[in-house]
Amino acid sequence: MKTNYRILIVLSLLFSACSKQAVEPELSPNPSGSIISSFDLIQDRIFTPSCATAGCHLAATDASFAQHGLVLAKSAAYSQLVGVTAKNPNAVLNKILRVTKFQSTQSLLYHKLNWDAAHHSSIDYGVPMPLGGKPLSVGQLKFIQNWIEAGAPEKGEVADAKLLDDTTPSYAVSSEFSPLSEPSVEGKEGIQLKVEKFSIAPNFERELFVRKPLNNAVPVYISRIKLKSRPNSHHMVLYDFQNKQVLPNLNEVRDLRNSDNSINVFTFLQMQNHIFLGGGTDPNSDYSFPEGTALMLPANSSIDLNPHYFNKTNEVIFGENYVNLYTVKPEQVKKVVQMIDFNNTNLTIAPNQKTVISKDFTFDKAVAIVSLTSHTHQWGKLFQIKIKGGARNGEVIYESTDWAHPTVINFPKVIELKAGEGLTSVVTYENNTNRTIRFGLTSEDEMNIIFGYYYAL
Repeated sequence: MKTNYRILIVLSLLFSACSKQAVEPELSPNPSGSIISSFDLIQDRIFTPSCATAGCHLAATDASFAQHGLVLAKSAAYSQLVGVTAKNPNAVLNKILRVTKFQSTQSLLYHKLNWDAAHHSSIDYGVPMPLGGKPLSVGQLKFIQNWIEAGAPEKGEVADAKLLDDTTPSYAVSSEFSPLSEPSVEGKEGIQLKVEKFSIAPNFERELFVRKPLNNAVPVYISRIKLKSRPNSHHMVLYDFQNKQVLPNLNEVRDLRNSDNSINVFTFLQMQNHIFLGGGTDPNSDYSFPEGTALMLPANSSIDLNPHYFNKTNEVIFGENYVNLYTVKPEQVKKVVQMIDFNNTNLTIAPNQKTVISKDFTFDKAVAIVSLTSHTHQWGKLFQIKIKGGARNGEVIYESTDWAHPTVINFPKVIELKAGEGLTSVVTYENNTNRTIRFGLTSEDEMNIIFGYYYAL
């Protein structure tokens, strides 16, 4: 009996100890008497005012949602953050979740909110957040880090709320922008183009175009494209033109939006003459074509530079963009990269319904595909590119759900196709109007184009 009694006491103590470990951190009342957790403080003090705003992370209907797939409104934020795989390519490559419990350095949220690139070993996780706003304070960033390191619970106080009172900026955004050094400074040959410093009004989104001459008397062969932009740049894209007979004026700034935020129709129409050359939603990218290949631009070429900035502050901020085109001598080029411009003009999109339109495009010779991107107007909701023919027939090699800022895929390993094989565009349109939509150049029409690079094998 005594032995059994002792066993009961030991089991009771063990059960008590395990029960205490399982109890969630206690909640304490806020000044109003209701209970608030560390995550609630992050939501109320950081996400709601700075991130869950219209056009960014407020709802799945935001224009940028297709790009990031993240809603930070109060009803959704926690479930979309903790333990969830990110869409960011480098985060996927490095197996970093949006929030990894107990590991802030394995959490994309912490990296995106930390504007100091040196913090994450200079790995490029894209534009720092909040886009168009100011960096978080030292206290805010530390509070989020402590919350993650404590297991990122939805309930419970696990971080010192007093940290949020520290308003010291976590990153000093210098008014002085360091220009990108010209290729010659690196001991390389090349051409530098620049979008001169321009202002972005408070609480305004500015996207503009400037056609810049290369001033090349002879053809040039480009093996590498490097970009550098001021903070709050959403994207930087380089375009050539399909019709060289209808070109905008050189060095003229053409805004996509008027001062009242309406679309500048003339600029929009000029965009329909574009052929993608480089860049994308990473405004500080550095891309090299495969070894021994280069993009040839003919004599007297020009490039349309397209920067896009957000300003969600009450102050004027500035944009400025640099482009380095690194060139190589013709004899160093074994393969000349050529443009893919597969255009489906046979579009009939019925009113008030979803329509999927496919078209096959084939090559008359063996090729290696280097890069792909796409182009539609606002009714294009999903753009897929599949391989046509051969052993990989039907394989999806490209997807984009953001018509305004389509995905750009630079393939680390080129996709080789034989003569007679090619690509299939499969585009899903959602026409919510009462009229039939067809191919055309205006915002009231639609398009269906595969752009990219390839070289002949």
